[in-house]
Amino acid sequence: MTNASYRQFCPVAMAAEILCTRWTVVLLRELVAGSTRFNELRRGVPRMSPALLSKRLRELEEAGIVVHEEREGGAYRLTAAGRDLQPVVEAIGLWGQKWVEADPSLENLDPELLMWDMRRNLDTDPVPAMRTVIEFIYPELPPSQRNWWLIVEPDQSVDLCHIDPGFDVDLYVTVDLRTMTEIWMGLRTVATAISDGALCLVGRTELANTMQSWLGLSPFAQQKKLAT
Repeated sequence: MTNASYRQFCPVAMAAEILCTRWTVVLLRELVAGSTRFNELRRGVPRMSPALLSKRLRELEEAGIVVHEEREGGAYRLTAAGRDLQPVVEAIGLWGQKWVEADPSLENLDPELLMWDMRRNLDTDPVPAMRTVIEFIYPELPPSQRNWWLIVEPDQSVDLCHIDPGFDVDLYVTVDLRTMTEIWMGLRTVATAISDGALCLVGRTELANTMQSWLGLSPFAQQKKLAT
């Protein structure tokens, strides 16, 4: 996959030659999470250039980790070898949640990535079986990044819009990006953010009262952070 080689027969070294190139593990995170289309993958790695994304996908395909199913509209799917990497990716995420300091992570705020992850992990069960529109407002961001809409349809599919979809809003969530990221990472709760005055909810009471249960948190949010 790369000209750099550890030149060791150790399986760890051989696996590292495939998995430890820049962006590869993050891209695997997206594939493990269920993204299959090129544009879906791009939304999960918005700071990765399309050219590099294409290159990494080709490398994963050559390594037998991904198969490109052109007859299915160009879907990228994990092979058996790729699916075996799920516990590896999860273990890396749990280790990072547990041992990596939070403050450096919170210097890398990204509203698009945050909202995409929230859309993917949103629990639709506590949401009424009707179209439900939740608008997130980040007042400190420039107008082009300030407003985001999560739309839960009656069939429980979830869409993310960055342009006003034109539907009536059921719940307005006004919060700064750092606070919302802390909540998503499991470092703070909805209740404490409201109590601190960092989060304001306006709209349907049942949605506001159950936000902690339907909100799409990081899959690693339950891991207690031990790093100081």
